[in-house]
Formats: sequence, C-alpha cells, structure tokens
Amino acid sequence: MKRNLYIIIGVLLLVGIAIWQAGGGSSLIQLQSVFQSEEPVPTEVGAKAGMLAPSFQLNGMEEGTYKVGGKREKPVMLNFWASWCEPCKMEAPTLNHLSETYKDELDIYGINVTKYDTEKDAAEFVDTFHVNFPILMDKDGAIYDLYKGMAFPTNVLIDENGVIQEVILGILSEEELENKIKDLLK
Repeated sequence: MKRNLYIIIGVLLLVGIAIWQAGGGSSLIQLQSVFQSEEPVPTEVGAKAGMLAPSFQLNGMEEGTYKVGGKREKPVMLNFWASWCEPCKMEAPTLNHLSETYKDELDIYGINVTKYDTEKDAAEFVDTFHVNFPILMDKDGAIYDLYKGMAFPTNVLIDENGVIQEVILGILSEEELENKIKDLLK
C-alpha cells in the first residue's frame, strides 16, 4: 500500500513539474491544489460512522491499560460483549481467527461490559473460548454508553486516524466480518 502511495506521489510531482514548466511557472497554484485535495479528518466526536471515535482508557482483564482515541499506528476493532450473550459465544472463534490473521495490521479489543455481566463469568468466557486478543473491562458500562451500545455483540471499526468507519450491531458471518476488515485496511 505504501509502495502505491509513493508511485502516486512521484507521478503527481512529475505532472506538476511539467505543468509548471509549460505554463512558465504560472501553474504553481494548480500544482498546490493537487496536494491540498486530501479530505480533512472529521472534528466531531461521536459514535457514528464518519465521526471521531470517543477517546477512552480501560484496564485489561489480565494486565495493562489500553487507550483508544486519536491517531494510531493501525486501525482497531472494538468488540462489546457479555458472557451470557449467545451471539457473542458464536462470534468468539471468528474473532480469534481474525485476530491471529490480522495481528500485524489490526488491533482487536474485546470490551466486556461488566455492568451487565460479572468478572468471574467474563473470565470463564475468555478461558472457555481461548480468547487470544486483549479483553478490556468496562466495569460501569460508561464506554458502552459512550459508544451508544444497543446490542451484544457490537463491533466498531476505527481507522488509523481515529475515525469510526462502521458500527456493526449483532453478529456477521466470518466472511462478512473479514470483508469489512479488509475494507478498513485499504
């Protein structure tokens, strides 16, 4: 992907130089407008696609603190779940597979909404399904509320600029979810 970006930049530079020379330098403004045509990053924070993801920090089930919000090295998928949720149980193997497949390109954070669950049941879920990605504990449900959670599971796809690309309520097939992840990584 970076290689393609370098090729595009190189072509644009060559075209810009040719325009500038052909116009005696008067086309420099046209060249500048080519480089300023990049879409701006949204400034409105919210829980909908196209908005900046609300920032938060949560403790992990095992250890560590995890932060979401703003620019990141790679996109992130937030998975809000509860141990009693049957679709969450069905989705767990898919998330494990996707976490392993895309570990170098995507962070997946499972967020247990402990307000509607118990820490003991959440830990049993993680053990039963051999969850291989970080589990964050939303003990009071504040982050679930911040993201306008309405169902379990809820998956939120956030790009490297911190912009929500999609909110998915409920479970998708592995193929559908993987296609959405591939779109996020483009």
